[in-house]
Amino acid sequence: MDKDRAIGVLLVVAGVIGIIVYGLLLWNPWTGTLYTMTVLAITAFVAVAALLGIVAWIGWTMATTPPPPPIEAEVPTSDQQSTGETKESESKSS
Repeated sequence: MDKDRAIGVLLVVAGVIGIIVYGLLLWNPWTGTLYTMTVLAITAFVAVAALLGIVAWIGWTMATTPPPPPIEAEVPTSDQQSTGETKESESKSS
């Protein structure tokens, strides 16, 4: 469990640092509007590419996964065939 907590703390720290760096890249007063637009364009591209990558991955999985085997109906046993009873009628009579 200690390893899980360490990874969790690392993810939190990386996320906060990432937010700070991204914010500085967007609202840095020393850079021009073109720089900010470039950062936004890259961000939008990465977001759309990630979303479409997930869609493609789902499609690939659906296309390459074999279908499940068919579910076979229950074959009645010899006792049920001779008396004409099924499990359903047996459970109702109990």
